[in-house]
Amino acid sequence: SHITFNDHSSMHAVSAAPYGSSSILIISWAYIAMLNCSGLQMATKIAILNANYMAKRLKNHYPILFKGENGFNAHEFIIDLRTIKNKYNINEEDIAKRLMDYGFHAPTMSWPVSGTMMIEPTESESKNELDRFCEALISIKSEILKVANREYDQINNPLKNAPHTASKVTSDEW
Repeated sequence: SHITFNDHSSMHAVSAAPYGSSSILIISWAYIAMLNCSGLQMATKIAILNANYMAKRLKNHYPILFKGENGFNAHEFIIDLRTIKNKYNINEEDIAKRLMDYGFHAPTMSWPVSGTMMIEPTESESKNELDRFCEALISIKSEILKVANREYDQINNPLKNAPHTASKVTSDEW
């Protein structure tokens, strides 16, 4: 049998890259090789510690899903936003866009559960950065409560209007 790489009729490209890029694997391999066995174990422990630290800080502000029998999470945790969405019409996308105003990229949204955010702090995040992220989510929760209490309009509020780009906040017209 003869394989022809010029015949694209049976090829199923992923993200317009028919053969992918195996060079991406080198990054993962190099990271693991540089850490060695004990370093990889330590990185895993720190990632788990970071996730549980953040979950504990946020548990009074957002419900945390899927804790283990001992009350801990693994290297990630999920905040449940479904009640907020149902009660106040503020969804995970609104919260994700608001996080941009604080300088954060949004966590994984609606996976593995619709209406949630999966937060996965890595081993390389400092405690200051973890705290800054938690404070942003706590601040966002206070804005949600202002929508709930009608201190903020249901439609015209910082969450629904996010992200607030530099050109918007420095404009003479609001």
